[in-house]
Amino acid sequence: MAAVICRALLSVSDKTGLVPFATALAARGYALVSTGGTARALAEAGLEVEEVGALTGAGEFLDGRVKTLHPAVHAGLLAKSHDADHRAQLDARGIAPFDLLVVNLYPFRETVASGAGDDAIVENIDVGGPAMLRAAAKNHASLAVVCDPADYTQVLDMMDSQGELPPILRRHLAAKAFAHTASYDAAIADWFQRTGGDDLPETLVVAAHRAQRCRYGENPHQDAAVYRTEGTGPGLLGANQLQGKELSYNNFADTDAAWALVRDLDGPALAIVKHANPCGVAVADSVEEAWHRALACDPTSAFGGIVALNRPLTAGLAELIAHHFAEVVIAPEVEPAAALRLGHKTALRVLTAPLESVNRRVVRSIEGGLLVQAVDDARPDPAAWRVVTSRPPTEAELRDLVFAQTVAKHVKSNAIVLARDRATVGIGAGQMSRVDSVRIAARKAAEGGGARPCVCASDAFFPFADGLEAAAGAGATAAIQPGGSKRDDEVVAAADRLGVAMVFTDTRHFRH
Repeated sequence: MAAVICRALLSVSDKTGLVPFATALAARGYALVSTGGTARALAEAGLEVEEVGALTGAGEFLDGRVKTLHPAVHAGLLAKSHDADHRAQLDARGIAPFDLLVVNLYPFRETVASGAGDDAIVENIDVGGPAMLRAAAKNHASLAVVCDPADYTQVLDMMDSQGELPPILRRHLAAKAFAHTASYDAAIADWFQRTGGDDLPETLVVAAHRAQRCRYGENPHQDAAVYRTEGTGPGLLGANQLQGKELSYNNFADTDAAWALVRDLDGPALAIVKHANPCGVAVADSVEEAWHRALACDPTSAFGGIVALNRPLTAGLAELIAHHFAEVVIAPEVEPAAALRLGHKTALRVLTAPLESVNRRVVRSIEGGLLVQAVDDARPDPAAWRVVTSRPPTEAELRDLVFAQTVAKHVKSNAIVLARDRATVGIGAGQMSRVDSVRIAARKAAEGGGARPCVCASDAFFPFADGLEAAAGAGATAAIQPGGSKRDDEVVAAADRLGVAMVFTDTRHFRH
């Protein structure tokens, strides 16, 4: 039988709901013990509270670094309530057990986010709080531990309905406490590693909090949820959803890909993404023009896609999108008239999100572990490119090569992008053979009315001349690739023979 709660220790940084909860405990006859600011808040509310210093006989010292690290506190948390020997040992020392611990931790993450200096950040590393949480969670068979103000109501309701907290709830609260301290420690470790320049540490500690459950994963028979990771900004999970159904697992994956692409482009840009690959991308003088040009690349594949733009969503663009089936529209801002125009499309998800990139690492699961790498944040740098053909690219070709290479970085390998006037005219993605990717891009371009002239971007080197020859056959007059093949000379010779200007970047952009 669980012990009836009669003595509670409260020490919280987040005082949300503290006074009403403590008042409810006191009204049920529970004695309140507390520390520092928590004790003052309770006393100011008219509650009778015993200071922890009265238990320890030491008071707070070392600027508050030491206050609960004492046997009078931890013995009261760790003693087994149904163990006669434990009770006798407490009695011999004049220590009373606790039946409820209410603790949340110093605002370490918030202090880091505020831009505070190292001294302030270090002082907000809680030591006593995690120790108490772990002690109480370990001893959950004898007492309950609460680390989240959201659980206050449930705890009170269960006290009233059952007279005690049942084992299943105490076990749930214990799991939550251990997860709380683990994620807190992960944030601290991440800060030390990051500020020490160790982006691939010997031990990678990743903490994530479930943001929402998904109806299912990639397929209906797979369970799924999306988690917010520690140590990054809000990213896509900080988006504001203005309308529409909850995002699905696939929506999250595709929207993330689309959002990353338009963030990488300068000028008013719009991308339409399907199955994490762009099927149309354009930069233009307006988002409306960018829509028309992106959609023209592959209107069939764009059906049911994700639309992302790096400028505010205007009423004019909303009118165009309203006549097209899209799953998600994401932009940094949505004009009121645009929101009104799309409001009747109740299934369409409309999101706003900050344009800043927040990730510094890419993490993916493999059987038995994780693959971790730095984010591919390399931007096109024409000054570092090498012209390897007898003819250099023209100014217009160079501008399109910058655009095409940027898009190619966001296409699954093997990736080929054909572009003209900063708009894609054909995209080949995810093929085992690079020449097949070229042929797919060429076919898409032909279906869209032809791509002559255009430029060609390849995410990796052409292993043979056939890929370059196929691109030239589709109308490419300039090409960009990293180089590095044993047959580079053959490919360059083919480019010269075909009149194609070619540059080497020495930077590969595989995306698997």
